Amino acid sequence: MKHLLLTKRKDDTQTVVPVGPVRFGQEFVVIAGPCSVESEEQTISTAQAVKARGAKMLRGGVFKPRTSPYAFQGLGLKGLKILAKAREETGLPIVTEVLDTRDVSWVAEYADMLQIGARNMQNFSLLKEVGKSGRPALLKRGMHSTIEEWLSAAEYILAEGNPNVVLCERGIRTFETYTRNTLDLNAVPAAKELTHLPVITDPSHGCGRISLIPAMCLASVAAGADGLIIEVHCDPEKALSDKDQALTPEIFGSMMSRISTVRACIEALP
Repeated sequence: MKHLLLTKRKDDTQTVVPVGPVRFGQEFVVIAGPCSVESEEQTISTAQAVKARGAKMLRGGVFKPRTSPYAFQGLGLKGLKILAKAREETGLPIVTEVLDTRDVSWVAEYADMLQIGARNMQNFSLLKEVGKSGRPALLKRGMHSTIEEWLSAAEYILAEGNPNVVLCERGIRTFETYTRNTLDLNAVPAAKELTHLPVITDPSHGCGRISLIPAMCLASVAAGADGLIIEVHCDPEKALSDKDQALTPEIFGSMMSRISTVRACIEALP
């Protein structure tokens, strides 16, 4: 399928996506924070903890697409205001997921970057609205989607005049049951081979096991990812969603140190 806007350029240059002071494609960007915004105290304390350990952006869900309709669905507008306060306190730009075309314009008033989650990757109306919003977009790959389908979804955003798209590999659904999903690290060099867009990974959703996330972060760096998005919670046992894949700030800090070592080794290669 022909992609007119995201096909890799002849001069091999990569798009740099600005989100506040952060530059995807020009620097290695780690986004960290809780799965869900639960309270002001929880969000701001987590934001301060991840910033102190090297994160450059804050993540936090205020609309939660949950498998069960009875599970915690997020705080909505209240959550957006909490995220905005966390940004004010820490200086970290924020990214949050938008689920509905009707919400794009007012979520964009609070968020520095709009996330399109795996379940909405082929929600074409939503893709178009995010494209029109002018906000940078973080596009996660669908759990059952091919790389080609993922790139076609990105083309929808670009076609609306929004060049600022970051691709995110977050794991695909396979026959494996030990992990939540299967983090497809093939997708990182493949997407970078086919497009000029920055590519990051989400090892938290990619494997869903705290014990495996640090290794998958290091593997993502080695595969050439431009960044990571990681779930961190100050008290994971009390998290209202995804507590089994939320790192403590201490584990996150240790992992960030190892990431710096791996990146230095790779940059030293001829």
